[in-house]
Formats: sequence, C-alpha cells, structure tokens
Amino acid sequence: MKLAIAGKGGVGKTTLAGLLARSYAEDGNRVVAIDADPDANLASSLGISPQQVANIEPISRMKELAKERTGASEGYGSLFILNPKVDDLPERFFVEHKGVLLLVMGTVDQGGSGCVCPEHTLVRALMKHLLLDRNDVVILDMEAGIEHLGRATAESVDVLIVMVEAGQRSLQTAAHIEKLAAEIGIPRVAYVASKIQSKADREFIERALPKKQLLGTISMHEQIREADRLNLSPYDIGGNFLEEVVGIKRRVQEFIVEQAGISQEKASECRQENS
Repeated sequence: MKLAIAGKGGVGKTTLAGLLARSYAEDGNRVVAIDADPDANLASSLGISPQQVANIEPISRMKELAKERTGASEGYGSLFILNPKVDDLPERFFVEHKGVLLLVMGTVDQGGSGCVCPEHTLVRALMKHLLLDRNDVVILDMEAGIEHLGRATAESVDVLIVMVEAGQRSLQTAAHIEKLAAEIGIPRVAYVASKIQSKADREFIERALPKKQLLGTISMHEQIREADRLNLSPYDIGGNFLEEVVGIKRRVQEFIVEQAGISQEKASECRQENS
C-alpha cells in the first residue's frame, strides 16, 4: 500500500498521515512514513519526542551526502550521476517509533521543481526506491505541490489522498493538485474532508466532491487540538476520530478495488488465496 497525502497548508493532512501510519502499524504492517513537507511536522503527529525531532536532519539538506552519492564536483554546471546508490540510506536515517519508520525527506530549497542538482537527484532517487523497490506500507506526507513524484514513481502510488476543508479555497487547491496528478500519471485521486463541524459542512463537501472519490471525513475533535497543544500524537490520546480513520482505511481498499475494475467477490477470493 502506497499512499500520498497532499492538500492546502493547515488542512490536516499531516494529522491524517500520522493517524494512518500508526493505525497500519498497529495492524501489524511494516510502515514507512515519509515527511516531504517543508514544515516537517509528521514526527510530532506520530508521537516522536521533541528531543528526537530536534536531532533529525532532512535528507534534502545533506549536501555532502548528495555530492558523495552523485559524484558531483564544485561549481555550476558540474556533471553528476542521476541514479545514485540509495538502497542503504533508509536504514541509516530512519527514526523508529511505535512500529513506524519515519524518514524526513524535506524539500530542496533552490530551483523549485525544476532543480536538477545533487540534492534533488538524491531525494528523487530515494523516493523512487521507497515506492518501487520495498514491500512496505508507505505513507507520504506532501506539500500542496507534488514535485517529489516524477513519472517514474507516480504509477506506484496506489492513491493520492487530497485533504480538503469545507471551503472554496481548499477545493480550488484540491482541483489544482488533481490536475498535477493527472499530468504525471497518478492513477487514483481521492479526497478526505477534515475539520467537519456541522451538518452544513458535511452537506457542502458531499455536494462539491464526487461520491466515489470521497473516502471519508475527520470531524473537528477537541482531542486532536489537545494533542497539538501538548505536542503529542492524537493516536495516543485517542477519541472517536480513530473510528473515522478505520473507516477511511477500509474505504481506501474498496476504492482501489473499484478503480481497478475488480469485483468485490474476486477481490475476496484473492485475499483468501493469499492467506
């Protein structure tokens, strides 16, 4: 299972990424959580202590490592390899917590999405390795853009989950993300609505989004806000929202099956054969 989560800043995508990662890990899966957001708050959402967080350096800032692996030399326009060795890096830089392996990828500061530099090359190669070469549940917490995902890795994402709120600006960002996803070939895009506070919010979301693509909602819960104030994981505090997360996980599986054109009966037979 490879899930990427994107959305407008502050919409709750990092909270959902942390909750899904912890929930999949509790089910007994080997889970890799990738923080590819410049704000890099996924560690806190997973419940990793502030002391550990302070010692985490994003891969994108490891300039010397990037030079070493790509063979880059000093100076503008220097040549370097575009497929550096990265398969040993996850185990070197993972931070493990409650069965979740966190890797803080970060973003390359200069050059934007068009940057072809050693750091960007290293990040893209590592992302490709994590998505294509490993048999893990991968939860990818992204910024509103999806620049980390190139055409070589886009098809490996089972679902791009776009987080939205009950508001037009959030939906406009979501439409932009879905357009980018189509351009690079991400096969399945779905939505989760967060911070739902009323019947009016729920009705707004149900009118605005296709029913087949709506995976579920996360209501506005005081426990989630309390976890943020205490710098704890909402998963550890607990609340009714955990039931909503379980429902989203179930709906993700159904959505993949539906989009693949496989009947529920055939999917059930496959699961029985695999077990």
